Amino acid sequence: MVTNALSFDVEDYFQVSNFEKVVRRDEWPRFQCRVERNTDLILSILNQSELKATFFILGWIAEAYPALVKRIAAQKHEMASHGWSHRAIYKQSRHEFETETCRAVSLLQDLTGEKVLGYRAASFSITKKTPWALDFLQKLGLAYDSSIFPVRHPSYGIPDARREPHEIRPGFWEFPPAVLRVGPVNLPVAGGGYFRIFPYWLTSLAITRINRSETPVMVYLHPWEFDPEQPRIKASLQARFRHYHNLPKTADRLRRLCTEFKFGPARQVLNI
Repeated sequence: MVTNALSFDVEDYFQVSNFEKVVRRDEWPRFQCRVERNTDLILSILNQSELKATFFILGWIAEAYPALVKRIAAQKHEMASHGWSHRAIYKQSRHEFETETCRAVSLLQDLTGEKVLGYRAASFSITKKTPWALDFLQKLGLAYDSSIFPVRHPSYGIPDARREPHEIRPGFWEFPPAVLRVGPVNLPVAGGGYFRIFPYWLTSLAITRINRSETPVMVYLHPWEFDPEQPRIKASLQARFRHYHNLPKTADRLRRLCTEFKFGPARQVLNI
């Protein structure tokens, strides 16, 4: 079986880009945090399945919950960076991006004593507007990125980007989220809202077809997606549908996925 990459973007429900128009960053401290309980549920599922994964941890979360970071690392999962403030890169200056990324990576390394090799931008915001970000990530000593989504989307994506993991430049890899080629279209599968909104059989079929060509896929989820009882935020109908649809099904779908396919951390899949 092909070993696929399983990953989790560790952020809380009020920090998502879906709600940034109604929740300011300076308001984050007043919200009830649920990231620890939800991440612990994920760790329990992975432990039961005897699987290791990659955790892309938001710097804000790492600073607020260092014990959570240490628990994840103690269970031998890969630690990777999700930036600091969950701002899209194209909404930051280069100086802001570089400062935040350095701060986030340094904190994770200080907490765990392990070198961070991977990075995922908030909202997959390495696009054709921000290719310079890859240069800095490599300069910082990272070995791979997982931010370029080969799809058309109003907020992210490079539709003609390569769909498989590849060395984007010597010594630096890109591991894109999973997409299935359907005619002229790249269909996003096996991640976040796509994992919850599409029926499970479609996710399973897509991964199976991609794996037939010996190509591993990148699956990504978030701790808040395992929490159907999270507080509701007043936002647009579209934002609420994307965020809340099928939350009660996420945990069982992950358990099923873990029995049907082989998974490991991204650095293991890339052999770096």
